[in-house]
Amino acid sequence: MTMPITEIRIENAAWAHARPRLSVLIPTYRDDPTALLKALDDPGAGAEVIVLDDGSGDDVLAERIARRINTSRIPAHFIRLSSNEGRAKGRNRLAGHARGGHFLFLDSDMLPDTHNFLSRWLAVAESDAPVAFGGFTMDQTPRRPETALHRTMALKSDCTPAPDRAKAPEKHVFTSNLLVRRDVFETIGFDEDFSGWGWEDVEWAMRVARRHPILHIDNTASHLGLDSASVMAAKYEQSAANFARVVTAHRDIVSAYPSYKVASALKNVPLSGVWRPVLKRLALAEAAPLSLRAFAMRLYRASLYSEAV
Repeated sequence: MTMPITEIRIENAAWAHARPRLSVLIPTYRDDPTALLKALDDPGAGAEVIVLDDGSGDDVLAERIARRINTSRIPAHFIRLSSNEGRAKGRNRLAGHARGGHFLFLDSDMLPDTHNFLSRWLAVAESDAPVAFGGFTMDQTPRRPETALHRTMALKSDCTPAPDRAKAPEKHVFTSNLLVRRDVFETIGFDEDFSGWGWEDVEWAMRVARRHPILHIDNTASHLGLDSASVMAAKYEQSAANFARVVTAHRDIVSAYPSYKVASALKNVPLSGVWRPVLKRLALAEAAPLSLRAFAMRLYRASLYSEAV
């Protein structure tokens, strides 16, 4: 019998009487969001902050977050779950506690790139935009040898300016820095049948894009929490089942993506059980050139996705 997930809630002194226009929603799982909370601590911003510890089981981290919440000047609320719900369910839960007219989803390992980050998002919210993505950068991300591959790949494919993202607006939507109007999210939430890592945010954006415009702006935050190559490979392996869900539901959209086209090309290449592990070993080989490792990692991901096309 599965035990129900319980939650512990902590609210700071500013929470009870606040009437926020914007709810900043931050899920975390074993990542420390206190630097982000400090950067957002502007009591005049018209925003509230809600943090969800999605069953990390880390008492020390939870205590650190609770202290930051209690000392914040901005209205703040901390929810700690007894067990992990996952990325989609956790974000839906956060939205259920939000009181603002717009939700700003921020990953816990993000850090705003400008001092007026929240005020710029509030201006977008006041324009009544249904959905907007602000982008992310590596401007404040520490350079570490073990995360060099992730940095290289993210700079090429993810850290793109708004005009480029707007060419395929649903493809370039991530919950790392995403504004959503309340009524949009109340009718189109995240699909809780997604599990593990990957694609639940892009799939959500595909459903949204059929009914609402998606705005892309440059109001960026730095992605601090880059992964090692081995963690990247493990996440891609997890994401294959989620990619299959996206293909089933939205083949008309995803079939235009390069990842789908490469996966389709690899589908008929024989002996995948031989060359796929070689691609992975090359991607993980720290002595190899980064450009070659990035190419191998992209092909390895496409080979995993080839099972779904």
